Amino acid sequence: MAHARTVHADLLRVFVLTLVSLFAIPAATLAFTEYALRSQDAEFLQAMENRIAKDARLSAADKAEATAFYRSHQLSKACDATAPEDRNFHDKVCSPYSMHWQFHWADRAALWTIVLGAALLVAALVLGALAFANRGLRYASFVAGWRLMTVSSAVEVVLQSAMLVWLSFWLTAYFWHSYYIKLIAIAGIAAGAAVFYAIYTLFKKLPSGNEIEGELVSQADAPRLWERIRQLAGRVKTTPPDQIVAGIDTNFFVTEAPCEVKGRPLQGRTLFVSLPLLRVLDQTEADAVLAHELAHLGGGDTRSSAALGPKLLQFDQYTWKMRSGGLTIVAHYLLRLYRMIFAFALARDSREREYKADRVAAGLTAPHAIVQSLIKISAYASYRNDVEQKLFEQDREHDGALGIARFVADGLPPYANSPAFIEAMKTAGVPHPYDSHPPLLERMRNVGHHVPESAYGGIVSTVPQASWADEIETADAIEQRLWSEYEQRFVQNHELSLAYRYEPATEEERAVVLRHFPPIGFALKNGERIDISYEGMHPSTDGGSTIPWDEVKSLTYKDSSFGDTLIVTHFDKGMLGARTTKVKLAGLGKQKENFKGAVGHYWRRHQIMRAQQQQHLQQP
Repeated sequence: MAHARTVHADLLRVFVLTLVSLFAIPAATLAFTEYALRSQDAEFLQAMENRIAKDARLSAADKAEATAFYRSHQLSKACDATAPEDRNFHDKVCSPYSMHWQFHWADRAALWTIVLGAALLVAALVLGALAFANRGLRYASFVAGWRLMTVSSAVEVVLQSAMLVWLSFWLTAYFWHSYYIKLIAIAGIAAGAAVFYAIYTLFKKLPSGNEIEGELVSQADAPRLWERIRQLAGRVKTTPPDQIVAGIDTNFFVTEAPCEVKGRPLQGRTLFVSLPLLRVLDQTEADAVLAHELAHLGGGDTRSSAALGPKLLQFDQYTWKMRSGGLTIVAHYLLRLYRMIFAFALARDSREREYKADRVAAGLTAPHAIVQSLIKISAYASYRNDVEQKLFEQDREHDGALGIARFVADGLPPYANSPAFIEAMKTAGVPHPYDSHPPLLERMRNVGHHVPESAYGGIVSTVPQASWADEIETADAIEQRLWSEYEQRFVQNHELSLAYRYEPATEEERAVVLRHFPPIGFALKNGERIDISYEGMHPSTDGGSTIPWDEVKSLTYKDSSFGDTLIVTHFDKGMLGARTTKVKLAGLGKQKENFKGAVGHYWRRHQIMRAQQQQHLQQP
């Protein structure tokens, strides 16, 4: 229930942000233009009536006719007056690029941008709703939505960026009769960058990598396993996989999407088997899992995923790139809203596919076989996650091989008979790389075989008499290589984490921090320099006093033609408010962006370190 509330709250938040991103700038533009256009109507009419009244050349009848004309032709409607008899009025008031002409077209652009935004919002909701209908319509819905949303969102970026630049000039010019070049330049640069980024990303071919971490198992390496899979595929009435990939991840899956293994491209049907899981499953339980995965092949699930998967990945990449492009944020939330709605449809379909595949597996083997395999897989995945989390949380470096595989294998039986295991299994799902799987208890009900919680430990602790891992001649060598590579990455990531966590307090900790955060120096004008370290900033200018990170509340970089300046705001107060220190950076030149990145990176490290310390102090 808590997860459902979180999902609904997130959906509501994204929906509200979508409304803001679609309508805030055009609505502000429309409100401003309408106010400006309407506010001058009365003043314009009074001025024209006074001029007409004072014009001695006009007869009383002419004055009455002229007065009636201007009373029926408001200034705010001048650009809409296109009748032949109104041409003179239109041309005088609404000449191209005049103030009134600009306000008129800005008003129309804002209105139609709001209409476009509303249409896009409706389209996102309708196309999202169609995704719930069936698999074929879901694919067509997403392809249509993908093209419509990406192109239209880019158009939104262009329109709203233009409005923002226009507002940056006219808001101050209209109300205060002055304008600010710097404000216009900032808005123009941001708008130009956003437009370029949106259009460039729209036409850029985004990567669609689908690398599987494992190694191929040939028929010569595992003839009996291959034969068993062919038999099961025949009973499922589907074509067997073209290749089997063995790895150490805690799941089984099939895919028909193009993928890579060790740099080798694979086409066709691929079955991934987990060697650690095969070792805890007996052959009947493993058969149930294999039958389940083959049922996905037979049911067209993988074919659908192969067609839709790359498009989903590219859509997601485009969506998140729109978040990092400044003003392109106006496109991000619409794309994200559509993707969230579509994800709900995929999740519902995924659950139905899992239920169906479980029933197929139970029919080909036995209901207890699929249930017991689910319990074992869930238990192994849960315990391995706990082991790795505890290893990663350790505040000391790991030396040599970690031995995660052996640690998990030896510790799984005791864990399976602990209260923590039963609690974890109450909401357990079976891990899978692509689909959201139903909870374990629902899958038991689906196949009509219930196992009480008290029996979980015995099932997990039972050592299989024979496993399909024993039938893979290369299994031991594959596991050894993959675990070695995995643990090397684990140790490297753990050390990087320690570099963020250490203050440091000892020479050993200092060595770890310095490996990842060595001092960086930047040359300045007249032989001056500024050094950045994990301790703080060390400028040679202004007396050369060090500014420790603990004293930094915020940082502001000021550009200047006479030399840039970094303004450091401290936590303590000065004579006139918050105390600040100005670090002069004359001569930084082309090093500017590298300097900004280094300062932000090292300051962020310090903040994370202090937050970790505070968290440890608050723990009981």
